[in-house]
Amino acid sequence: MQKPAINLMVKAARSAGNVLLRHMHKLDALNVVEKDRMDFASEVDELAEKEIIKEFRRATPDYAILGEEGGLLSPKSGTARSTWVIDPLDGTSNYLRGIPHFCVSIALVENGEPVHGVIFDPLRNELFTASRGSGATLNDKRIRVADRKDLDGAMVLTGFPPRERKRASAQLTTLDTLFTEIQDIRISGSAALDLAYVACGRADAYFEAGIKPWDIAAGALMVREAGGKVSDFRDRSTGPMDSRGINPRPLIAGNLKVAGLLQQRILNTGYAATFD
Repeated sequence: MQKPAINLMVKAARSAGNVLLRHMHKLDALNVVEKDRMDFASEVDELAEKEIIKEFRRATPDYAILGEEGGLLSPKSGTARSTWVIDPLDGTSNYLRGIPHFCVSIALVENGEPVHGVIFDPLRNELFTASRGSGATLNDKRIRVADRKDLDGAMVLTGFPPRERKRASAQLTTLDTLFTEIQDIRISGSAALDLAYVACGRADAYFEAGIKPWDIAAGALMVREAGGKVSDFRDRSTGPMDSRGINPRPLIAGNLKVAGLLQQRILNTGYAATFD
């Protein structure tokens, strides 16, 4: 039986997903803003986030809310131990171009650590959920990370976020090295779905820099609950996933062996050093 928090998150994610689906056939009419260089948001992002906030404000008025679009909303009590961390549309660039790969990502974070997570792909009707200590599921079936023993033949996911373009050459050096071992690289445009795919074994590993809590809070929990490992490029903690940790960060995810080998390659090529 799903936990009450997960039930609430699923309801909110499905409501937001319906907003995304209703607007995807009228993309030419959407108002789009450039938040930063090559970093866009649309009115759909805002509408979907409002749907989620409406559900959470009604059910949990004493929780804080950290949304990609709206920032931090404090509870009526002024302080909160728990924070809803929301990305109403992870994969905005895909969505705005009509590329069918995007999702809603929601996590409940306590003292900086995600304790419940939901990632919903409304186009495929795929619902990923995880709760700390209770495992991870895809459409109510338990999932596990792939059991690959090394990088040979691995499928690795990554991204080139706009806020990290100054380090792109170092990242490309890492990819060049990886291509001598792995099967292939995929760049999907959705960090949350990348992590969900690692959690369910569709991909063997993921690494990316310049990501924020709303991109990864739910997905990081899913990878861990599916038996995998999540760390930064130097094998350290990913840091708080609430308003105390909104700065961009690097992340590696995979099973214990593959994540460890990937981290070594990132160190050896000097990519990790660009963040020191």
